[in-house]
Amino acid sequence: VQLQASGGGLVQSGGSLRLSCTTSRNFFNKFIMAWFRQAPGKEREFVARINRSGDGTSYADSVSGRATISRDSAKNTVYLQMNSLKPEDTAVYYCAGDRGVGRYEFWGQGTQVTVSS
Repeated sequence: VQLQASGGGLVQSGGSLRLSCTTSRNFFNKFIMAWFRQAPGKEREFVARINRSGDGTSYADSVSGRATISRDSAKNTVYLQMNSLKPEDTAVYYCAGDRGVGRYEFWGQGTQVTVSS
């Protein structure tokens, strides 16, 4: 199963980005999807999660109120809209899929987000 993440880049503090993660139709609707991030020298951390139907989401406290996770079944894509970005949001962002077994077995390649102050 391949997950393809995109949308990262360099943005100024206070700016916005929308990350995208696409997988095949065969798998997308079966996955609980999430975003994680890993900053230099730090462990990977959870950012946001969305259930299969798209009506259940959860967020890390660090991004709550600034991030919105969503999914589009017609495009087999999950999105992470990040607003009011801060330098501490700088990290490689990864999308991940859980078949419902309680762990994220499938991972995208990561997309770099850099927020300048």
